[in-house]
Amino acid sequence: MTTHHIKETLSFQNKNYLIHNIQLLEEKGLAKISSLPFAARVLIENLARNMGSGTIFWDDVVGAAKFYETRSNSSNLVAFNPARVLMQDFTGVPAVVDFAAMRDAVHGAGLDPKGINPLVPVDLVIDHSIQVDHFKEKNAFFLNAKKEYERNAERYKLLKWAQKNFDNFRVVPPESGICHQINLEYLATVVATRETAEGTLAFPDTLVGTDSHTTMINALGVLGWGVGGIEAEAVMLGQPYYMNLPEIVGVNFVGKPKPQITSTDIALYVTNILREENVVEKIVEYTGEGLKNLTLTDRATISNMSPEYGATAGFFPVDTQTLDYLVKTNRSDTAALVEAYTKTCGLFNSHDNIPNFTKIIDVDLSAMETSIAGPS
Repeated sequence: MTTHHIKETLSFQNKNYLIHNIQLLEEKGLAKISSLPFAARVLIENLARNMGSGTIFWDDVVGAAKFYETRSNSSNLVAFNPARVLMQDFTGVPAVVDFAAMRDAVHGAGLDPKGINPLVPVDLVIDHSIQVDHFKEKNAFFLNAKKEYERNAERYKLLKWAQKNFDNFRVVPPESGICHQINLEYLATVVATRETAEGTLAFPDTLVGTDSHTTMINALGVLGWGVGGIEAEAVMLGQPYYMNLPEIVGVNFVGKPKPQITSTDIALYVTNILREENVVEKIVEYTGEGLKNLTLTDRATISNMSPEYGATAGFFPVDTQTLDYLVKTNRSDTAALVEAYTKTCGLFNSHDNIPNFTKIIDVDLSAMETSIAGPS
Protein backbone atom coordinates (compact mmCIF):
# COMPACT_ATOMS: atom_id res chain seq x y z
CA MET A 1 0.00 0.00 0.00
CA THR A 2 1.03 3.62 -0.51
CA THR A 3 0.15 7.08 0.71
CA HIS A 4 -2.55 7.25 -1.97
CA HIS A 5 -4.63 4.74 -0.02
CA ILE A 6 -5.25 7.30 2.75
CA LYS A 7 -5.27 10.47 0.67
CA GLU A 8 -8.56 12.34 0.45
CA THR A 9 -9.91 15.75 -0.54
CA LEU A 10 -11.39 18.05 2.08
CA SER A 11 -13.73 20.63 0.56
CA PHE A 12 -13.98 23.67 2.79
CA GLN A 13 -15.19 27.20 2.08
CA ASN A 14 -15.02 26.81 -1.71
CA LYS A 15 -11.50 25.39 -1.63
CA ASN A 16 -10.18 21.84 -1.84
CA TYR A 17 -7.43 20.58 0.46
CA LEU A 18 -5.49 17.35 0.05
CA ILE A 19 -5.34 15.46 3.36
CA HIS A 20 -3.95 12.18 4.64
CA ASN A 21 -6.76 10.68 6.70
CA ILE A 22 -5.24 7.96 8.88
CA GLN A 23 -8.72 6.93 10.01
CA LEU A 24 -8.81 4.97 6.76
CA LEU A 25 -6.25 2.63 8.31
CA GLU A 26 -8.97 1.54 10.70
CA GLU A 27 -11.51 1.13 7.92
CA LYS A 28 -9.03 -1.15 6.18
CA GLY A 29 -8.59 -3.19 9.36
CA LEU A 30 -4.94 -2.26 9.78
CA ALA A 31 -5.03 -0.38 13.10
CA LYS A 32 -7.52 0.89 15.68
CA ILE A 33 -6.71 4.56 15.15
CA SER A 34 -9.74 5.75 17.14
CA SER A 35 -8.35 4.16 20.31
CA LEU A 36 -4.88 5.72 20.05
CA PRO A 37 -3.63 8.85 21.86
CA PHE A 38 -4.01 11.99 19.77
CA ALA A 39 -0.26 12.64 19.86
CA ALA A 40 0.25 9.18 18.35
CA ARG A 41 -2.20 10.03 15.58
CA VAL A 42 -0.21 13.18 14.76
CA LEU A 43 3.01 11.15 14.56
CA ILE A 44 1.39 8.46 12.38
CA GLU A 45 -0.05 11.08 10.01
CA ASN A 46 3.42 12.62 9.76
CA LEU A 47 4.88 9.28 8.72
CA ALA A 48 2.06 8.53 6.28
CA ARG A 49 2.28 11.92 4.59
CA ASN A 50 6.03 11.64 4.08
CA MET A 51 6.09 8.17 2.55
CA GLY A 52 8.01 8.21 -0.69
CA SER A 53 10.74 10.43 0.72
CA GLY A 54 13.16 7.49 0.74
CA THR A 55 13.29 7.31 4.52
CA ILE A 56 9.69 6.27 5.34
CA PHE A 57 7.83 3.23 4.06
CA TRP A 58 4.40 1.69 4.51
CA ASP A 59 5.73 -0.72 7.13
CA ASP A 60 6.85 2.28 9.22
CA VAL A 61 3.32 3.70 9.22
CA VAL A 62 1.61 0.45 10.16
CA GLY A 63 4.42 -0.37 12.60
CA ALA A 64 3.90 2.94 14.42
CA ALA A 65 0.16 2.32 14.66
CA LYS A 66 0.76 -1.17 16.06
CA PHE A 67 3.39 0.21 18.46
CA TYR A 68 0.78 2.41 20.12
CA GLU A 69 -2.08 -0.04 19.76
CA THR A 70 -0.17 -2.79 21.59
CA ARG A 71 1.57 -0.35 23.98
CA SER A 72 4.90 -1.83 23.00
CA ASN A 73 8.04 -0.89 24.93
CA SER A 74 10.41 -1.87 22.12
CA SER A 75 12.60 0.64 20.27
CA ASN A 76 11.12 1.87 17.02
CA LEU A 77 13.25 4.42 15.16
CA VAL A 78 11.29 6.74 12.86
CA ALA A 79 11.92 9.80 10.71
CA PHE A 80 9.80 12.72 11.95
CA ASN A 81 9.39 15.69 9.60
CA PRO A 82 8.37 18.85 11.51
CA ALA A 83 6.28 21.39 9.63
CA ARG A 84 8.46 24.30 10.79
CA VAL A 85 11.32 25.44 13.02
CA LEU A 86 11.23 28.03 15.82
CA MET A 87 14.47 29.74 16.84
CA GLN A 88 15.52 32.32 19.37
CA ASP A 89 18.38 34.71 18.75
CA PHE A 90 21.16 32.94 20.67
CA THR A 91 20.83 29.81 18.54
CA GLY A 92 19.20 31.31 15.47
CA VAL A 93 21.90 33.82 14.56
CA PRO A 94 24.63 31.11 14.31
CA ALA A 95 22.27 29.16 12.02
CA VAL A 96 21.90 32.22 9.77
CA VAL A 97 25.69 32.54 9.66
CA ASP A 98 25.95 28.88 8.64
CA PHE A 99 23.48 29.38 5.80
CA ALA A 100 25.32 32.52 4.70
CA ALA A 101 28.58 30.53 4.70
CA MET A 102 26.95 27.83 2.56
CA ARG A 103 25.84 30.47 0.07
CA ASP A 104 29.37 31.86 0.02
CA ALA A 105 30.79 28.39 -0.69
CA VAL A 106 28.26 27.75 -3.46
CA HIS A 107 29.08 31.13 -5.02
CA GLY A 108 32.79 30.28 -4.82
CA ALA A 109 32.09 27.09 -6.73
CA GLY A 110 30.53 29.10 -9.54
CA LEU A 111 26.95 28.11 -8.75
CA ASP A 112 23.87 30.15 -7.87
CA PRO A 113 23.94 30.92 -4.11
CA LYS A 114 20.21 31.69 -4.16
CA GLY A 115 19.62 27.95 -4.26
CA ILE A 116 20.56 27.73 -0.58
CA ASN A 117 17.45 28.31 1.55
CA PRO A 118 15.64 26.75 4.49
CA LEU A 119 13.37 24.04 3.08
CA VAL A 120 10.80 24.39 5.87
CA PRO A 121 9.42 27.66 7.32
CA VAL A 122 11.66 29.15 10.01
CA ASP A 123 10.78 31.87 12.51
CA LEU A 124 13.58 33.53 14.45
CA VAL A 125 12.28 35.47 17.45
CA ILE A 126 14.67 37.91 19.10
CA ASP A 127 14.06 37.80 22.83
CA HIS A 128 16.96 36.20 24.72
CA SER A 129 19.55 38.91 24.21
CA ILE A 130 17.48 41.87 25.42
CA GLN A 131 18.99 43.70 28.37
CA VAL A 132 17.17 46.00 30.79
CA ASP A 133 18.83 49.41 30.67
CA HIS A 134 15.63 51.38 31.30
CA PHE A 135 13.02 50.71 33.97
CA LYS A 136 10.54 52.68 36.08
CA GLU A 137 10.28 55.27 33.34
CA LYS A 138 7.93 56.10 30.51
CA ASN A 139 8.45 54.01 27.35
CA ALA A 140 11.08 51.84 29.06
CA PHE A 141 10.03 48.88 26.92
CA PHE A 142 10.70 50.68 23.65
CA LEU A 143 13.84 52.40 24.95
CA ASN A 144 15.32 48.99 25.76
CA ALA A 145 14.49 47.80 22.24
CA LYS A 146 16.15 50.89 20.76
CA LYS A 147 19.25 50.25 22.85
CA GLU A 148 19.28 46.64 21.64
CA TYR A 149 19.37 47.80 18.01
CA GLU A 150 22.25 50.15 18.80
CA ARG A 151 24.19 47.59 20.81
CA ASN A 152 23.90 44.82 18.21
CA ALA A 153 23.69 46.79 14.97
CA GLU A 154 25.85 44.33 13.03
CA ARG A 155 23.60 41.43 14.04
CA TYR A 156 20.49 43.23 12.82
CA LYS A 157 22.09 44.06 9.48
CA LEU A 158 22.74 40.35 9.05
CA LEU A 159 19.19 39.40 10.03
CA LYS A 160 17.66 42.04 7.77
CA TRP A 161 19.73 40.69 4.90
CA ALA A 162 18.71 37.12 5.74
CA GLN A 163 14.98 37.86 5.87
CA LYS A 164 15.20 39.67 2.55
CA ASN A 165 17.26 37.02 0.76
CA PHE A 166 16.25 33.64 2.21
CA ASP A 167 13.02 31.89 1.36
CA ASN A 168 10.96 30.45 4.26
CA PHE A 169 12.63 32.73 6.79
CA ARG A 170 11.05 35.38 9.06
CA VAL A 171 12.50 37.48 11.85
CA VAL A 172 10.36 38.71 14.75
CA PRO A 173 11.90 41.93 16.16
CA PRO A 174 12.99 42.36 19.79
CA GLU A 175 10.10 44.50 21.01
CA SER A 176 7.55 41.79 20.21
CA GLY A 177 7.73 39.51 23.24
CA ILE A 178 8.89 36.07 24.35
CA CYS A 179 9.21 33.54 21.53
CA HIS A 180 6.89 30.97 23.14
CA GLN A 181 4.09 33.49 23.63
CA ILE A 182 4.48 34.78 20.08
CA ASN A 183 4.40 31.21 18.84
CA LEU A 184 1.19 30.54 20.75
CA GLU A 185 -0.59 33.79 19.94
CA TYR A 186 0.56 34.48 16.40
CA LEU A 187 2.80 31.99 14.60
CA ALA A 188 1.01 28.68 15.21
CA THR A 189 -1.65 27.67 12.70
CA VAL A 190 -2.57 24.28 14.29
CA VAL A 191 -3.28 23.06 10.77
CA ALA A 192 -0.55 23.93 8.28
CA THR A 193 -1.00 24.25 4.52
CA ARG A 194 1.45 24.00 1.67
CA GLU A 195 1.07 24.36 -2.08
CA THR A 196 2.13 21.27 -4.04
CA ALA A 197 1.94 20.15 -7.66
CA GLU A 198 -1.25 18.26 -6.76
CA GLY A 199 -2.90 21.16 -4.95
CA THR A 200 -3.07 22.64 -1.44
CA LEU A 201 -1.95 20.14 1.18
CA ALA A 202 -3.34 20.44 4.75
CA PHE A 203 -1.68 18.70 7.69
CA PRO A 204 -1.04 19.09 11.44
CA ASP A 205 1.21 21.96 12.45
CA THR A 206 4.29 20.51 14.18
CA LEU A 207 7.67 21.94 15.03
CA VAL A 208 11.03 21.70 16.71
CA GLY A 209 12.54 24.71 18.45
CA THR A 210 15.93 25.68 19.78
CA ASP A 211 14.66 26.28 23.29
CA SER A 212 13.65 23.70 25.89
CA HIS A 213 10.34 25.47 26.55
CA THR A 214 9.22 25.17 22.94
CA THR A 215 6.85 22.64 24.50
CA MET A 216 4.48 25.47 25.47
CA ILE A 217 2.91 25.23 22.00
CA ASN A 218 1.50 21.77 22.81
CA ALA A 219 -1.26 23.57 24.72
CA LEU A 220 -2.73 24.49 21.33
CA GLY A 221 -2.67 20.95 19.95
CA VAL A 222 0.61 21.60 18.08
CA LEU A 223 3.13 18.84 18.74
CA GLY A 224 6.59 20.29 19.31
CA TRP A 225 9.65 20.20 21.54
CA GLY A 226 13.13 21.62 21.95
CA VAL A 227 16.21 20.37 20.10
CA GLY A 228 19.83 21.43 19.69
CA GLY A 229 21.05 23.85 17.06
CA ILE A 230 22.53 21.11 14.85
CA GLU A 231 19.25 19.16 14.81
CA ALA A 232 17.32 22.31 14.00
CA GLU A 233 19.64 23.18 11.12
CA ALA A 234 19.29 19.65 9.75
CA VAL A 235 15.51 20.08 9.71
CA MET A 236 15.94 23.47 8.02
CA LEU A 237 17.90 21.66 5.30
CA GLY A 238 15.06 19.24 4.72
CA GLN A 239 16.37 16.37 6.79
CA PRO A 240 14.03 14.43 9.10
CA TYR A 241 14.46 14.39 12.85
CA TYR A 242 15.22 10.78 13.76
CA MET A 243 13.86 9.51 17.04
CA ASN A 244 12.49 6.44 18.75
CA LEU A 245 8.72 6.49 18.99
CA PRO A 246 8.02 7.83 22.49
CA GLU A 247 5.68 6.15 24.91
CA ILE A 248 2.61 8.28 25.61
CA VAL A 249 1.46 8.60 29.20
CA GLY A 250 -2.06 9.87 29.86
CA VAL A 251 -2.95 12.31 32.63
CA ASN A 252 -6.67 12.02 33.30
CA PHE A 253 -8.00 15.29 34.71
CA VAL A 254 -11.19 15.13 36.76
CA GLY A 255 -12.98 17.82 38.72
CA LYS A 256 -12.69 21.58 38.59
CA PRO A 257 -10.08 23.89 40.18
CA LYS A 258 -11.21 26.07 43.07
CA PRO A 259 -11.74 29.76 42.21
CA GLN A 260 -8.50 30.89 43.88
CA ILE A 261 -6.34 28.35 42.06
CA THR A 262 -4.04 29.87 39.40
CA SER A 263 -2.43 28.39 36.32
CA THR A 264 0.85 28.28 38.20
CA ASP A 265 -0.73 26.32 41.05
CA ILE A 266 -1.98 23.71 38.58
CA ALA A 267 1.35 23.48 36.75
CA LEU A 268 3.34 23.05 39.98
CA TYR A 269 0.91 20.42 41.23
CA VAL A 270 1.12 18.43 37.98
CA THR A 271 4.90 18.81 37.82
CA ASN A 272 5.27 17.43 41.34
CA ILE A 273 3.21 14.36 40.41
CA LEU A 274 4.93 13.70 37.07
CA ARG A 275 8.43 13.94 38.54
CA GLU A 276 7.56 10.86 40.55
CA GLU A 277 6.27 9.00 37.48
CA ASN A 278 9.45 9.01 35.36
CA VAL A 279 8.11 10.50 32.15
CA VAL A 280 11.57 11.24 30.73
CA GLU A 281 11.68 10.78 26.92
CA LYS A 282 7.91 10.22 26.92
CA ILE A 283 5.03 12.36 25.72
CA VAL A 284 2.44 13.24 28.33
CA GLU A 285 -1.04 13.67 26.88
CA TYR A 286 -3.76 15.33 28.93
CA THR A 287 -7.23 13.86 28.79
CA GLY A 288 -10.46 13.54 30.81
CA GLU A 289 -13.56 15.56 31.55
CA GLY A 290 -11.52 17.97 33.66
CA LEU A 291 -9.91 19.37 30.49
CA LYS A 292 -13.09 21.34 29.89
CA ASN A 293 -12.29 23.31 33.05
CA LEU A 294 -8.78 24.32 31.98
CA THR A 295 -8.29 27.50 29.98
CA LEU A 296 -5.63 27.86 27.30
CA THR A 297 -3.62 29.84 29.84
CA ASP A 298 -3.75 26.90 32.23
CA ARG A 299 -2.77 24.50 29.48
CA ALA A 300 0.09 26.67 28.20
CA THR A 301 1.55 26.92 31.70
CA ILE A 302 1.41 23.15 32.13
CA SER A 303 2.91 22.47 28.69
CA ASN A 304 5.62 25.05 29.26
CA MET A 305 6.74 23.08 32.31
CA SER A 306 7.39 19.87 30.33
CA PRO A 307 11.19 20.17 30.74
CA GLU A 308 10.69 20.53 34.50
CA TYR A 309 8.76 17.26 34.75
CA GLY A 310 11.10 15.62 32.23
CA ALA A 311 8.73 14.84 29.36
CA THR A 312 9.46 15.36 25.69
CA ALA A 313 6.14 17.21 25.46
CA GLY A 314 2.94 17.81 27.41
CA PHE A 315 0.25 17.57 24.73
CA PHE A 316 -3.33 18.90 24.79
CA PRO A 317 -5.35 17.64 21.79
CA VAL A 318 -7.43 20.12 19.80
CA ASP A 319 -10.87 20.70 21.33
CA THR A 320 -13.41 23.51 21.70
CA GLN A 321 -11.05 25.43 24.01
CA THR A 322 -8.47 25.46 21.21
CA LEU A 323 -10.98 26.81 18.71
CA ASP A 324 -12.21 29.47 21.14
CA TYR A 325 -8.64 30.63 21.76
CA LEU A 326 -7.94 30.94 18.03
CA VAL A 327 -11.06 33.09 17.65
CA LYS A 328 -10.10 35.27 20.63
CA THR A 329 -6.65 35.85 19.11
CA ASN A 330 -8.10 37.06 15.79
CA ARG A 331 -7.71 33.78 13.94
CA SER A 332 -11.34 32.95 13.17
CA ASP A 333 -10.59 31.70 9.65
CA THR A 334 -7.85 29.50 11.05
CA ALA A 335 -10.22 28.15 13.71
CA ALA A 336 -12.78 27.20 11.07
CA LEU A 337 -10.23 25.24 9.02
CA VAL A 338 -8.81 23.61 12.16
CA GLU A 339 -12.27 22.43 13.19
CA ALA A 340 -13.09 21.04 9.75
CA TYR A 341 -9.74 19.30 9.33
CA THR A 342 -9.39 17.80 12.81
CA LYS A 343 -12.96 16.50 12.88
CA THR A 344 -12.51 14.92 9.45
CA CYS A 345 -9.19 13.27 10.34
CA GLY A 346 -9.98 12.08 13.87
CA LEU A 347 -7.76 14.66 15.54
CA PHE A 348 -10.50 16.55 17.41
CA ASN A 349 -10.96 15.69 21.07
CA SER A 350 -14.67 15.45 21.82
CA HIS A 351 -13.92 13.94 25.27
CA ASP A 352 -15.98 10.84 24.48
CA ASN A 353 -13.46 8.28 25.69
CA ILE A 354 -9.99 7.78 27.14
CA PRO A 355 -7.36 6.72 24.57
CA ASN A 356 -5.14 3.66 24.95
CA PHE A 357 -2.15 5.09 26.85
CA THR A 358 0.97 3.31 28.09
CA LYS A 359 -0.14 4.38 31.55
CA ILE A 360 -2.89 6.60 32.98
CA ILE A 361 -2.37 8.94 35.93
CA ASP A 362 -5.49 10.39 37.56
CA VAL A 363 -5.31 13.99 38.74
CA ASP A 364 -8.19 15.62 40.65
CA LEU A 365 -8.23 19.33 39.88
CA SER A 366 -10.56 20.02 42.81
CA ALA A 367 -7.94 18.71 45.27
CA MET A 368 -5.37 21.37 44.37
CA GLU A 369 -4.35 24.08 46.84
CA THR A 370 -2.45 27.31 46.32
CA SER A 371 1.32 26.81 46.40
CA ILE A 372 4.67 28.42 45.75
CA ALA A 373 7.91 27.01 44.38
CA GLY A 374 11.05 27.38 46.44
CA PRO A 375 13.99 25.55 47.99
CA SER A 376 13.19 22.41 49.94
